Amino acid sequence: MHLTIDGYDGDPRKLGDIELIRAFLDRFPDEIGMTRVAPPQVYTYSGQKPDDWGISGFVLIAESHITVHTFPTRGYVNVDIFSCMWFDADESVEEVRRMLALSRVRSHVLERGLEYLDEEEAKFGMDAERSGLIGGVPGR
Repeated sequence: MHLTIDGYDGDPRKLGDIELIRAFLDRFPDEIGMTRVAPPQVYTYSGQKPDDWGISGFVLIAESHITVHTFPTRGYVNVDIFSCMWFDADESVEEVRRMLALSRVRSHVLERGLEYLDEEEAKFGMDAERSGLIGGVPGR
């Protein structure tokens, strides 16, 4: 599954805190049951315009990757969590919302790699989607 998160009206200090983003990328794979392959890579970006700056980081996980791109002056962040294993998308969205003090969030779950599921995994995915355990988060 691939969770995309767009966060708005966040705390500019938190969005510009490279150590906060690094710590998130370091601990979050464990929190969602994934396996970190290497330490997170986190960078500050400064563009040609004074307002065009932010923090970009990623961590490789055995199941795929997690990325974060912040834009402190705009109060905006985008986060991607891509994994071949199921994780709690709603809780992941709430963790990002709390961490960066976001007032508004939009998120979507994309099903990826479904052709590689065995029959039991495919049934779990269909049952979870029907019961609302996975899928897009309306109004976010």
